[in-house]
Amino acid sequence: MNFDFKENDWMERISELAALYVPKVILAIIVLIVGLAVIKKLIRLLRIQLEKRSADPSLIPFLSGIANALLVIVLILSIAEMVGVETTSFIAVLGAASLAIGLALQGSLSNFAGGVLILLMKPFKVGDVIEAQGVIASVSEIKIFHTVLKSYDGKTIILPNGPLYNDKIINYSTEPERLVEWVFGIGYDDDIDKARSIIYEVIFTDPRVLNKDDAYIKLAELADSSVNFKVRARVIQADFWGVYLDMIERIKKAFDREGISIPYPQMDAHIFNETKNQGG
Repeated sequence: MNFDFKENDWMERISELAALYVPKVILAIIVLIVGLAVIKKLIRLLRIQLEKRSADPSLIPFLSGIANALLVIVLILSIAEMVGVETTSFIAVLGAASLAIGLALQGSLSNFAGGVLILLMKPFKVGDVIEAQGVIASVSEIKIFHTVLKSYDGKTIILPNGPLYNDKIINYSTEPERLVEWVFGIGYDDDIDKARSIIYEVIFTDPRVLNKDDAYIKLAELADSSVNFKVRARVIQADFWGVYLDMIERIKKAFDREGISIPYPQMDAHIFNETKNQGG
C-alpha cells in the first residue's frame, strides 16, 4: 500500500514537472531555431555593409565571427533564463574568468586591439612602404596580432600591432607623387650661375621629373667649406629611388666635366709666434 502511494506520488510529481517545463523547453527550442536564423541574417547584413564600405578582406570574416559568437552567447543566456536556469552566478563567474584571462593576456589583447584598429582605420595597406618602430620596409602581411614587413635587403620584420598602431607611422606610399631632395655643394671660387645651369640640365631634363617648369634650385647655405644648393624634384612613387641615386652620379660627372669643384671638409690652421720678454 505504501509502495503504491509512493509510486502515485512520483507520478504526480513527474506530471507536474512535465506540465511546468515541457512548454518552456518547446518554447526554448523554437526561440533557438528562430534566433539562429535571425543571427544568420544579421551576420549576412553585416558582411554586406562591410563590403560596401570597402573593409579589408581579412577583417570581414574576423568581425563577422566575433559578432556571431556574441549574438549566440546572448541568445543562449536568454533561452536559459526562459527555461528557469539561474544565469546571474554563471555571468559573474564568466566575468571573473574573463578579467583574469584579460590580465594574463594584456599584451596580446593590446596587439589584438591594435590589429583591429589597423584593419579598420587603414593607416597603411599591403605593399605600402612605411617607417615605424625604427625600421623602413614594405608591408607584406597585416595579421590580427602582428604586421609582417619585408626590408629592402630581404629581411623579414615582425612588429606587434599594439605598439605599432600607438606609435608614429610614416607612410611613403599614400601619395601618387613624392618629392626628391638633394644638397649639392660647390667651391666658393666656382661660378654659381654655371652650377645652377648644370643642375637644371642634368636633373630637370630627365623625363621622370615632373616639375620641369617649376624647378627648385636654391642657394641654401654658405657652409664652412662649400656653397650649398638645395634641389627638389617631383616624381611618381615608383621612380623615387631611381631618380635620387641616378642624379647624384650624374651631377658628380657633370661637375667634373665642367670644372665645378665639389669641396671636401677642410680646416685652415694658423700658427702664431709669440715672443715673450723675460726679465734678467
